[in-house]
Amino acid sequence: MVTEEQLIVTFYTCFQQRNWRGMVDCYHPDVFFYDPVFENLDGEQVRAMWEMLLGRAKDVKLDFSNVSGADGYGSCNWIAEYRFPATGRKVINRATARFSIQDGKIVEHQDEFSLWKWSAQALGLPGQLIGWSSLLQGSIRKKARANLEKFMASKASSH
Repeated sequence: MVTEEQLIVTFYTCFQQRNWRGMVDCYHPDVFFYDPVFENLDGEQVRAMWEMLLGRAKDVKLDFSNVSGADGYGSCNWIAEYRFPATGRKVINRATARFSIQDGKIVEHQDEFSLWKWSAQALGLPGQLIGWSSLLQGSIRKKARANLEKFMASKASSH
């Protein structure tokens, strides 16, 4: 297994164990992250996102497959199953992850998944009916970002 593949396996094995510290150890200090919910995050925001998400997670099941990597790049597919805390609804999120890797660390991580499919599962009927709309997607993003900022502020005030 090449170095890039091993790093990805380590990252997702930590994810399976809800070990956010192990996950963020796989990242370069100046990491850039993108997904359809949080959109663009960097450095400390990325680390705080994983701490927030996995620190609150009670029932996450994660599987990953098709790990590939070479020459500073890598990718895999992953499926996360969990209950969305705000509604208690079950979500099965299928994603493709792409990575840029430098000096044995992830410097860029992009997750791709359907925000419409996610919202239909997480939010029920509203997500099914208007999950495709920029209005609902914008609301989801705004709430996720506000939750992250609140989490980061609470961590800063406790130190």
